[in-house]
Formats: sequence, structure tokens, C-alpha cells
Amino acid sequence: MFSSMFVGLSGMNAYSSGLRQISNNITNLNSTGFKAGTTSFGDLVRSGGGFGSVSRDGQGVALSESRTDFAQGELRQTTRGLDLAVDGAGFLVLLRRDGQTVLSRTGSFEVNGDGEIVLAGTELRLATLNGSGQPQAVTLAGQRFSSPVATTKIKFNGNLSSTAASVTHTVPVTVFDASGSSQGWQVLFTRDAASITTNPPAVEWGIEVRNAAGTALPSKKIRFENGLPTATTSKMTFADSTSGLSIEFDFSEGVTPFSNGDRSDLTVAQNGRDGRDRGDLVNVSVNEKGQISLTYSNQDTKTVGDIALALPADAQQLSEIGNGLYELDDLRGIAFAGSSAKGAGRVLSNRLEASNVDLSRQFGELILIQRGYQASSQIVSASNEMIQQLLALRGQG
Repeated sequence: MFSSMFVGLSGMNAYSSGLRQISNNITNLNSTGFKAGTTSFGDLVRSGGGFGSVSRDGQGVALSESRTDFAQGELRQTTRGLDLAVDGAGFLVLLRRDGQTVLSRTGSFEVNGDGEIVLAGTELRLATLNGSGQPQAVTLAGQRFSSPVATTKIKFNGNLSSTAASVTHTVPVTVFDASGSSQGWQVLFTRDAASITTNPPAVEWGIEVRNAAGTALPSKKIRFENGLPTATTSKMTFADSTSGLSIEFDFSEGVTPFSNGDRSDLTVAQNGRDGRDRGDLVNVSVNEKGQISLTYSNQDTKTVGDIALALPADAQQLSEIGNGLYELDDLRGIAFAGSSAKGAGRVLSNRLEASNVDLSRQFGELILIQRGYQASSQIVSASNEMIQQLLALRGQG
């Protein structure tokens, strides 16, 4: 009877511990990146006996070692480019100052004063892959500005009407010198009426470029035959000694001389001019390839390495350290890869992975644990009553 009482007590202890595990899962329902722990029980058996025989007596139940459920949680949309999550297999790699590696499925990151991308509120630095495919801390210290670039090419498109009443068409353009200073130039197209022929259809237009000071550069001519610029005049270069600029004008695509009444609509093509001023870093995000993408105020963009993903051979060997972070003492069982590599998931920007707790399942297990505890307590109660009856026999003798 005493052994039965201890069996019942083992059940009460095991189910109390199980309740703790279920409670932890439920209370972390809204914890970003939380992975639920499983709850299972195993029977206890004592082996013994004498005279060459072996007996196995049931000794109750114990809570088995909990395993982490690494199933994918819901990926929720955010408005921050440095809110990152992994869609599929793998963990983001974070590096401590002492060189230790920490893993995470998701997190909100920010750029600190040293230009490092760190997990918000910590000094854990986001890692990218180096040339050897190993994780290294990423820094943007030398990437806060985009250098200016002088304009070297301008591409035009549109039509110069051969029948316009006004024979001069003016196109304003903005160019940049090597220091990033912008200058306003004027490009004047003047039709040469004497050049117009009908067999073959041909016409010439004189081109005069005036720099920011209004000084005219040496003029050139573009000639059209059969509706297209000739090969020798489809591209030409204008050099300005004052600003040090030498710019190629490109008329090779989309420039025509057709009759259009008084209207000429030749202009600089969309995205048809290179060159830029100095730019300040205005946005840090992650592109569709899992690379850190930098955007500057001058519309320049750069990429800085592939975000490192860790692929443990056995995720159950990871040690949970809180806030959705994990450690592994021995890194020899981990492979590192970039986003979407074979066997790896995708790193997504503007996403955070929610907890993977299945509330209905947890409530179901909660009821089972409650019933198990109640049944175990009945064993203790029944054993106690039987012991009381046994002790009462002495008074009835």
C-alpha cells in the first residue's frame, strides 16, 4: 500500500511538471519566434528479484525530457526593412563580442553607432558570409555615404518634327561634375531646311550645347536618313573644359525626324542619364536574394553580403537561452549557407515569425494533464484510506 501511494505521488509530481511545460507554452502564445516544447511521460520500472529470477515492478511515471517543436510559425508583415525572418529551414547567425555564436529564427534589427547591424536592445551582431562561406559580423561604417559620380552619358528619345513652325527645339538637362555639383545645361536642336530631301528622305539638325555659364560648346550635327539617325551621327561627345565634363549624347534608339505639325517632343530618356551627387544612407533592408541592401538619397543602391543561415545537423541539440535565441556548444555540426541555398530557407525582410504554439492542442493536453493529476491523487487518497483501515485493526482485536 505504501508503494502504491508512492506510485500515485510520482504521477502527481510528473503531471505538475507537465502542467508547468504546458503553462510555459500557453503564456508564450504571443512571444515572437517562440517554439513550443512537447510534453510526454514515461513509466518507471524497478528490476529486482532473487534466486536467479528477475521481476519488474512498476514504480509510477515521470515527465520525459521535453523536445522543442521547430515547426514554422506564422510570418507576420511589418513595416521595418530590418525585421527579418526565415521562411523554411535555418537560423539567423548572431555573433557576440567574445566570438560566441547565437542563433535565432527571427528578430528586429537596427544599426548601432558603430555601423553594425545588431538585434534591437542587444549587442548581438547580424552575420553575413565571408569569402570562405563562414559567418562574419557586418558593418556599414564605410557605407554611410555614396560617392558622387560625374555624368558621362545622356540618352535621348522622342521626335524632332520636320514640319514645326519653330525650327529650334530646346531640351534642358541636369548634369553632375566629379564633385557632385549639379549644373543646368541647355541643348538646342536647329533644323537645317536646306538638308531636307525626299529621295531618300533625309534631314539634318544642328546641335548646340550651352553649359551652366551659357557658353556654347562646339556644335555638331545629327543626320536622319529613312527615319533613323545615321551610324556616324547617332552618338556624339561634347566636352566642357570649364567643368571638366565629357558627355556622350546617345540618339541611337527612339529618336525620329517625322512630321508632327509644330510639335517636337524630343527629351532626355527616362533613366537615360548617369551621374549623381553625394548621397546619404536612408534605408537598410534585405532584398529578395537575402542580401543586405543599402539605399541612398541620390538613388544609388548597394548590396553588402549574403545574410548567413545556420543549418544544424540536429536542432534538438540547441540550448534555449530565452527571447527566441539558441546556443550550440559544438559548432562542428552546423553548416552555413546563404538564403535559398540548397537545404536552406529564405531570409525575408519586413517579416517577423510568430510563436508556433497551437492553442487548441495545448488546451487539450492541459485537460489530459489535469485528469492525470486527479487520477493520481485518487491513488494516494485510496492508499491512505487502506492504511488507516489497517492501522484500525489493532483496536478491533
